[in-house]
Amino acid sequence: MTIALTRPRTVRSRSLRLGRPGVVLAGLFLIVALLAAAWPSLFAGDPLQADPLHGLETPSGSHWFGTDQLGRDVYARVVHGARHSLSIGVSATLIAVGTGILLGLIAGLSHKIADEALSRSFDALSAFPLVLLALLFIAIAGTGTTSLIVAIGISLVPHFARVVRAQTFVVRRAAYVTHAVAFGSSKSRLVVRHVLPNVLGPIPVLAVLGLGEAILLAAGLSFLGMGPQPPSPEWGAMISEGRGYLHIAWWASVLPGVVVTATIISLTVVGRFLQRRFEGREHA
Repeated sequence: MTIALTRPRTVRSRSLRLGRPGVVLAGLFLIVALLAAAWPSLFAGDPLQADPLHGLETPSGSHWFGTDQLGRDVYARVVHGARHSLSIGVSATLIAVGTGILLGLIAGLSHKIADEALSRSFDALSAFPLVLLALLFIAIAGTGTTSLIVAIGISLVPHFARVVRAQTFVVRRAAYVTHAVAFGSSKSRLVVRHVLPNVLGPIPVLAVLGLGEAILLAAGLSFLGMGPQPPSPEWGAMISEGRGYLHIAWWASVLPGVVVTATIISLTVVGRFLQRRFEGREHA
């Protein structure tokens, strides 16, 4: 009986120890990516400097990621592209979080008819693939960085709105809210002082995971030519520019794709770790 009880704990602690290096590596990669987005000149030179005489050179000591068809340094473009890709992802996620919190609160605090209408809207939007929703908005508003950010933000709104609505239903039935109502608190004061602070708990975790989705969606739409236009060194646009040279210069397209993948995986690893900590399934 003692062995049966202690073995799962041993296995769990061992798995946690094995999982921590992955979280640390993911966190370090994200720190470097954020530094590259904030101060790209610390890591690389001019991403637009072309040298046609040295086009499509293989990765080397002088060009770590090789050069593209115009002789531009792919490493420099990847580093400077972090600002474009991360800023698009962060901006879209902020739009989704702000709008999702607002709509989720309205749905959770409204009467049944309004709540039902908003809930069905969330369900309908969630039934569509994110790419399809973003493409629909871009088809209406046009291409460009601003349209891309808004399109991705709107696509991610249901993820946050549904969670906030569910949390609001739980909080509004809590004893401390009932007591506040009994003591005559106004509805606005009730929302600001009691409801809102207690429904925001899971939002930071969801925002980290949503950021990975936003970056992936931004890269995919930019690949299709609906984001920042060349010569902007955006990751998805770089992959698109280099795809015509895959058979002779794979690095121009593959290496930016590796960076996109590493960024999304790192955000997912850190987000899942934070989620386990929030749910009490991970201990220091």
